[in-house]
Amino acid sequence: MQLQNILLTLVFSFLVTVLLCPFFIPYLKRLKFGQNIREDGPASHQTKSGTPTMGGIVILLALILATIVMSVKTGLFSGEMVILLFVTAAYGTIGFLDDYIKVVKKRNLGLTAKQKLIGQIMIAVVFSVVYFQQKFSTILEIPGIDFTFELGWLYPLLILIMLVGSSNAVNLTDGLDGLLAGTSAIAFGAFTVIAYAQGQTEIALFCLAVTGAVLGFLVFNAHPAKVFMGDTGSLALGGALAAVAILLKTEILLILIGGIFVIEALSVILQVISFQTTGRRIFRMAPLHHHYELKGWSEWTVVVVFWLVGLLFAILGIYIEVWK
Repeated sequence: MQLQNILLTLVFSFLVTVLLCPFFIPYLKRLKFGQNIREDGPASHQTKSGTPTMGGIVILLALILATIVMSVKTGLFSGEMVILLFVTAAYGTIGFLDDYIKVVKKRNLGLTAKQKLIGQIMIAVVFSVVYFQQKFSTILEIPGIDFTFELGWLYPLLILIMLVGSSNAVNLTDGLDGLLAGTSAIAFGAFTVIAYAQGQTEIALFCLAVTGAVLGFLVFNAHPAKVFMGDTGSLALGGALAAVAILLKTEILLILIGGIFVIEALSVILQVISFQTTGRRIFRMAPLHHHYELKGWSEWTVVVVFWLVGLLFAILGIYIEVWK
């Protein structure tokens, strides 16, 4: 019966998002909260200018509501749930401020990189303090083999790297219609299976709430997108993904399950290093999804291929962790 209630969380979250979006999208249009498209991006993206953004607010509302209602109903509300909701909402708040500055102040870059980084670090520090107060494990496990080592007081550094790195990597992936919604649904779906296999049903419930919310959002975000999630959604999803991996003690496995996000971030890093050291670009444009666009792939083709690759990563991650 508990499994059935947990699965209902997915349906609940999905329906909340699907029901809210038709009301929220016109509201964003009336407020003129439209996306400003970067001039240095692909020329084809200029037609998306003015598409409502900050749709991540709906994702946050849906997943938070579904998580609280269903966890209380099932008796699964716990300290881990509070931590996950805090990280998600806190990173979502940074994203909201960034989006608000972009659409209201008409500054396409939003918050400065320094401002965003300070906010992300502060959240990671709070997470670390709570993590140690709850006396969670600071052991790092190598997936697929029976090998562990104790990080001790170095563990907060790992938390910092994971939260900041994941939120920014996921944010970089949000560049094509439906790309991030689909890949994040796959990643959180994988962690749902892992959490349930570990007996951590409260984390499985949270992951399903997120999965349902982004799948509901995908209905309106698939090409051609009627709304974008903005940094409100992408930063929240990235922070939540890292927090889930930390609480499940699958820190290293996040690199595999979130492989698409890692690849996207690495493409940007390599592009910058190459251009600054040699004056040459490795890719036609970074992040990597733009490279394939400029090679002539349709936007939908790029998105579907990335979804499939993300699914392969997720299946491999589940295999390593659950059937190791």
